[in-house]
Amino acid sequence: MVATSSSVGSGAAGAAIFAGSKSRKYNYFEPRGKRATHYEDVTVDVQPDPERFLIQNWIIEFEGGKGGGAYTKDKTRAQSSNWHAFRAPDQEWERTHYQRQSKIETMVQAVIANARKAGAPAAFDANWAKILQKHLGAWKHAEFGLGTSLMQAQRYGYTQMINNATLTNSSYKMRLAQDITLYLAEIGMDIDGWDDELGKKTWLEDPIWQPCREAIETIMGCEDYLEQYFAINIVFEPLVGELIRSGFFMQAAAANNDFITPPVISAAEADYERNLANTIDLIYLLANDETYGAQNRALFQSWVNKHGDLADKAAAALQPIWSQPHSKPVSFEDVKAVSHERIGQILGELGLNR
Repeated sequence: MVATSSSVGSGAAGAAIFAGSKSRKYNYFEPRGKRATHYEDVTVDVQPDPERFLIQNWIIEFEGGKGGGAYTKDKTRAQSSNWHAFRAPDQEWERTHYQRQSKIETMVQAVIANARKAGAPAAFDANWAKILQKHLGAWKHAEFGLGTSLMQAQRYGYTQMINNATLTNSSYKMRLAQDITLYLAEIGMDIDGWDDELGKKTWLEDPIWQPCREAIETIMGCEDYLEQYFAINIVFEPLVGELIRSGFFMQAAAANNDFITPPVISAAEADYERNLANTIDLIYLLANDETYGAQNRALFQSWVNKHGDLADKAAAALQPIWSQPHSKPVSFEDVKAVSHERIGQILGELGLNR
């Protein structure tokens, strides 16, 4: 859109006059479809950009003009001809996000309350109860670490659409870490000898979990916000996250008289499908950018190699967990094969390889 000459001299935000500037409808951006969705109306350009509408440069700036403005493109090594082209496929914004999280929490609490009322935790295989204390208790720390990384990453996204997708992703992770914490605390009241601290001790000291800690702490230490987002959803989740959640806890639980753990964790798999779709959409746009596509693909491939090696190491170290339950309905090798097929499909969509 082009401002009229009469408004160019003003530095006031919103001073530019353009076609539709007096309209009460949101028509200052190009919708992805034929019509703008509610998500686009409340998300697109909420975070202003001087390259689009602000003739006086950033209205918010760090002290001394550090970084050139509140949001800068140099927070990631990836480049784009149009950062604003990304629109999250899940179309999630504040209201829909809160509604979805509330429904999940209601479901989880109902499952736990009904199971405890029926005395289900006391029927768990004794060895399985110890596995939950140690390894599900350890995994909640992994989820918390991933959520913390995403919380950090969302501060630097160049557009509101990217920030929304990253922050809702973080919120899902934090919710799951909380769900696991509360779940283990509640069933622990029905099982003799329960140790609430065993999960933390396992996470910090058990050799099985140290490569997983290394992989997550490496992601947390990345200074590139897009690398954090990419490493979690494109690499770590299919190779480690799904491997342990659906490949172990959700499959082995019922065979060990535990029908509570799978529904508590199941929401996380649906969360990941949404987060993965968002990430693939953003990375695909960048990987196929008309100007920067080739260099972006080379950058993304370096991230696959770096974080893929760490994730493979983490997954391999977790193998002994599959042999610990009395009933073993699935083998580690079978689950690992599924995870490798999964990441192959994901990377294939982006023109990358493992």
